[in-house]
Amino acid sequence: MMRSLYSGVAGLKTHQTKMDVIGNNIANTNTVGFKSSSVNFSDTFYQTVSSASGANAELGTAGTNAKQIGLGSQVASITTNITDQGGPSTTNRALDIAINGSAFLVVRSGTDTYFTKSGALNVDEAGNLYCTTNGATVQGWLADADGNIVKDTVKDLAIMNAENSSYAPEATTAVTVSGNIDPNDTKLEGTTNATTGITTGGQIVSFSFFDNLGESYTAKLYITKSANQTAGTTTYDIRVADILNSDSQSIFVKKNVDPTTGAVTYSETGATIKFGSDTAAGIAAGSLNATTGEFSLDPGLASTITFSSQTGDFVSTPTRTNAEFSGKAINLSIVGLDATNTGVNSSFPQYDAASDTGGVNIFLNKLTQYSQGGTSKISSVKGDPDGYDAGNKAGALSGISIDQEGKIYGQYSNGLKKCLAQMAFATFANPSGLESVGDSLFAATLNSGEFDGVGEEVNQSGSLTVGALEMSNVDLANEFTQMITTQRGFQANSRIITTSDTMLEELVNLKR
Repeated sequence: MMRSLYSGVAGLKTHQTKMDVIGNNIANTNTVGFKSSSVNFSDTFYQTVSSASGANAELGTAGTNAKQIGLGSQVASITTNITDQGGPSTTNRALDIAINGSAFLVVRSGTDTYFTKSGALNVDEAGNLYCTTNGATVQGWLADADGNIVKDTVKDLAIMNAENSSYAPEATTAVTVSGNIDPNDTKLEGTTNATTGITTGGQIVSFSFFDNLGESYTAKLYITKSANQTAGTTTYDIRVADILNSDSQSIFVKKNVDPTTGAVTYSETGATIKFGSDTAAGIAAGSLNATTGEFSLDPGLASTITFSSQTGDFVSTPTRTNAEFSGKAINLSIVGLDATNTGVNSSFPQYDAASDTGGVNIFLNKLTQYSQGGTSKISSVKGDPDGYDAGNKAGALSGISIDQEGKIYGQYSNGLKKCLAQMAFATFANPSGLESVGDSLFAATLNSGEFDGVGEEVNQSGSLTVGALEMSNVDLANEFTQMITTQRGFQANSRIITTSDTMLEELVNLKR
């Protein structure tokens, strides 16, 4: 038999394999994260008719080359073009990510760890983040109670579990009052009763704060110019006028309705507070009007603010032991709402005189005293001047999002967000050595390098584009060109077989 017959068969087989690869590439043109493959051929075993010989000077003959006849071609390699980046496709979906660079997302399917370029993610019924392309669970690191990522061995990202379903409330421990007190503001002229010592009127300042349970309260203060002034400074009195609960009801009085007559009367709740001193007080004795509910708080619930008369700059409030607050803040502490809700039973942070901490620290050092047309403009925000200790109410998980570092944040109904976890990524010394197992998944092999079980952050070897997906890296123009050359190669190899057959037919016909 002619060797060319088998060379033609070998050529047909190799071109069939190449066509299979091309067909698979084209079929996955729109597969998210798909990496195209290419086929390389090599020539196959050679039959040596005669070996090479060297020149012979004695005989005067030249050397001859070896005489070899090849037996066709074979598939040398099928290489995945894994380092070629597919173009991003914008989806504007919060849980879609396009992985740029050489990093692979680490996922788990069953008991095996795989790697993928598909970033189409969602959350399953158990609260785990998973890849919708293959159903594999995304791996990474979880955050602790403070939102700090703990990087250890990768695990399932159970981000919507019971622990993350709510945001715990936190009491407000600092409030910042800022703006300008105009010395010519007529509202600053309060009226003091000579008998009771109770001052009424003044410039209103209000701020809200949360207790330990996340309940919101609003404190109303009044600022009036002090009767006694010291040369070089201007002093103002600041006093508590009322504190309202979330229903806009004063914590100091309660409304009583007679079930028979419907008559309404008011009585004291027994609520007591501290403001700028260690003495707890509430409604001033005899000041509650049982019919109207009007009242005045104890005159002792007052403090002072001092400004420079020359510059209008803030000077100080009464000095405190704690250097963080000294001369800057006045402390407000609600001792209790009634006789039983006090001390350890109180839902408010209690003031500790020994350490000069607790309660709500009202920072006043951002106030000025400039002349601005006779109108004071004062505002307040929760938190200290640096934005800390603002507190928050309780919140329920309302959604999740992913940032460019692969960190996953929970968004809560109280307007806050918290870091829940971070996705882990993997890189390989030879990414082309990864083995494709279908469903856009790759498995590590001896030739790709092993996964260390911990992973790395995406910014060590790439980046993320949120709201987009990496599309297939198949180049259709190249694939169609390869298809044409493959078809012609297959056609030519088939001609080898038919021509060899014709020659054999002529040989057989010699017998006739």
